[in-house]
This record gives sequence, structure tokens and C-alpha cells, in this order.
Amino acid sequence: MAEDGSGDRGRAPASRPAFVWGVSTSSFQIEGGAQADGRGDSIWDAFCRQQNRVSNGDTGDVACDHYHRYAEDVALLRDIGVDAYRFSLSWPRILPRGRGAVNEAGLAFYDRLIDRLLADGIDPWICLYHWDLPQALDDLGGWTNRDIAGWFADYAALVARRYGDRVRRFATFNEPCVFTLFGYGFGWHAPGIADRTALHKAIHHVNLSHGAAVDVLRDAVPEVSVGAIHNRQPCFPSGTSKEDQEAALAFADYWNDAFPLPQHFARYPAKLAEAIEPFQKPGDMALIARPVDWFGLNHYSPHYIKADPGNVIGCSFGPAPADVQRTSIGWTIVPDAFRDTLLDIDARFRLPIYVLENGTAADDKVDNEGHVQDIGRIAYLQAYTSAMQEAISAGADVRGYFVWSLLDNFEWTAGYSQRFGLVYVDYPTQQRIPKASAQWYSDLIAAARRTPVGTGRQMTDVVAAKG
Repeated sequence: MAEDGSGDRGRAPASRPAFVWGVSTSSFQIEGGAQADGRGDSIWDAFCRQQNRVSNGDTGDVACDHYHRYAEDVALLRDIGVDAYRFSLSWPRILPRGRGAVNEAGLAFYDRLIDRLLADGIDPWICLYHWDLPQALDDLGGWTNRDIAGWFADYAALVARRYGDRVRRFATFNEPCVFTLFGYGFGWHAPGIADRTALHKAIHHVNLSHGAAVDVLRDAVPEVSVGAIHNRQPCFPSGTSKEDQEAALAFADYWNDAFPLPQHFARYPAKLAEAIEPFQKPGDMALIARPVDWFGLNHYSPHYIKADPGNVIGCSFGPAPADVQRTSIGWTIVPDAFRDTLLDIDARFRLPIYVLENGTAADDKVDNEGHVQDIGRIAYLQAYTSAMQEAISAGADVRGYFVWSLLDNFEWTAGYSQRFGLVYVDYPTQQRIPKASAQWYSDLIAAARRTPVGTGRQMTDVVAAKG
């Protein structure tokens, strides 16, 4: 298949399959149970224990206590009416040292979760990796160690053997651009490294791990449907200088193309290829570019980039234009960028697209009646689902949409200061309170089922009515 779009692998059949409505979460952000039942440390456990790394000194030790309250959370999914639930597995819960001895209690937890989802008619989508690398593997170099491709393949094989009788949808990685760039380039996220060589090694080794896991999953799971989840969004210069314009192009190589290009077309962006070439071996690109079934997209807002000579990649985030609407945490709201991104992915990659994260944080409060009226989130979701419908109407093969997130949760270095959930979590009591947006989303799903997505003005009409 050529990058110009020739070839038709994965294109929509004459009769479009049912659109998938879902929500997404990740293990470290909601599970808690950090020391429960044999789980090992992850790099985020260690990172949270470092001073001044996470807002308010927050940790994932308890989070939303999903490890103990998963049945209650599946009931919330059922009540909203989603078709599917995308969650990640905790590698150190299953393999406390990342390899070797298996933790049966950890495997059994996901058995219970999967079986409860299926009993409620919800399709489980498993993501193998959402940033919580076992600390024992980081001690051996983590993603900078080429051996990790084999460790990840072994982990994928274990998962496939255990759950492949009930789960068909698997993603290898969530947002590899973020955990490599923030973890090994900027040093903002675990494991907190800011080193150019480490960053380029990590990028290549994650790509090798992806290819190895795709092959393992195909061998082990009948009728598997596999892909990866990429954070992809426009990168605009923050200023008008030539330096900022060049910085935006350079940043886009790392953010948008460092993983999709090698995974789909067996090549890195030209300038990035020069930096990664010392760590490649003959045949690597063929090992990386394994056939997948869909393109997973996470999208929130455009990035505005400035030149930053002191940064290991020479660029970093800059200010956005003052007149652009923003969320309560300062992210810009640009639905047209979402529409255009979907159309661009469709044209370049010629695969079915699943939007596996989209949503917004808000300063949510419980009112005197015990309700959470998150009108800003509803407006955001309305605007972005309308933009998605515009892309579908223009021909983009979008087959699913998942809101981030089901629950308010541990939001990495922001700790618990940002609330992304459709469901409010009162952390001291662990009480769950569905927000107004949960009902809005439930109504949208019900209306969409009455008139399948992609036929005429259905989605636009529904979201307009809900607004």
C-alpha cells in the first residue's frame, strides 16, 4: 500500500458497519490498588514519589479505586449505553517485574472486568500499554534498551493467550509520541529523562515493540482486530518568525509522524530518520510496518510551537493566539482542526478510523442539589461530534468515537486537579456522580442508533438539539 493512498486495504464496504460509541480510561489513572495482590511498581509509581513532580504530591496509589469498584463502573457504562469500553492493562499488575514470574491475581482481575463487560453487552477493547512501564524494566534501560521489543512481545503473547478467547480488539500503544517525548525528551513525565539520544532510542524501540506485538496478536487471537492509538493534531507556529515556522514543522515530525509513518509506510520523517539511523539494524523497518486493521486517533486541540534552542529537540510549546476559545485548563477549542485531521488521516492512511480519545477537562463542582452541570463539556462534545460528522459526510471512514473519559481520574503531572470524566468522582468517599454530560452522551448514542451515523444530517441534528 502506497502513502499516496493507492490500495484499498481496510476501506469501508458498500454497507457501512455499525458505528461504535464508547468511552476510554487507562489503568494507572483509575485503578489504584497500587500495592494490592502482588502488583509491582511502575515508572509512574516511582515518579510520583519524587518531590515536585506531580501537582499537590498526588499519586496513583488509590486513584478511583477501580480495582475494587470495577463492577460499579461497568454499571455506569451500561447506564450510559456505550457499545464498547477501551481500557488499558497494567503491565506491572500482570508481570510485577515486567517479565518472568506471572501474577495470577493480576490476570484474574482483568478476567473479572472482561466477563462483567461482556455480561452487560459491552465490547472490551484492550490497550496493552498506556504509559505504566514496570519499574524493573526501566532499571534495565526501559524503552532505551532494544531488548524491550522482546519483553513487550512476550507480555503481548501472555495477554493474547489469556484474553483472546473473549477479546478481539487490541491496541498496542496509546500515544507513543507523548510518553517518549515527555518522558525521554522534555523530562516532564516518567521516567523524567531529558536526553536527545535516549529519546531517539525510545522512539525506535517502541516502534519495534509495536511490530512485534502485532505479529504476536495475529498469531494468537482468531479474527483479531489490531491497531495503535496516535495523538495527532495540527502544529502551528506560535509566532511569525522563520524560526517558529521551522520549529512547528520539526515538532510535527515528533508528534504526528514519528510513529504512524514507520508503522504504516516503513519510513521515518527525513530529519528524524537521520537521528534514529544509528540505532537501526537491517530489516528493522519491515519488522515495524506490520499490517494493522484500523487507525486509532486521540485528538483534543492544535499545538502552537515556538523555537527553543535550549530544548533537546530545539522546539517546545508556545502561546496560542489570544482570540482562540479555550477550555478551563487553557487548551484551545478548534473543532475544524478535528474535522481536517480526520480527513487528512483518511486520505493518507486509507484505514478505518476510530476516535479513541476526545473530551475536555473542566472545573466541575457538585451543586446544592447534588448534581454536576458541566455545560462547558457538553458544548465541547457537541462541537467536536458535529465536526466529526462533517468529516464523515465528506467521505472520511470514521467508524467509532470514544469520550475521554468515563471517570475523573489521576491526570499525570496535574494529579487530581483536572476533571475529564463524564462521571464525577469524590475522591475522599469514592462516590460516583454522573454529570449532565453523561446523560447528554447517553441521549446522543440512543438517537444515533435510531439513524446510523453517516446517513444525512442525523448527527448534526442530534447534537444541535442537545445543545
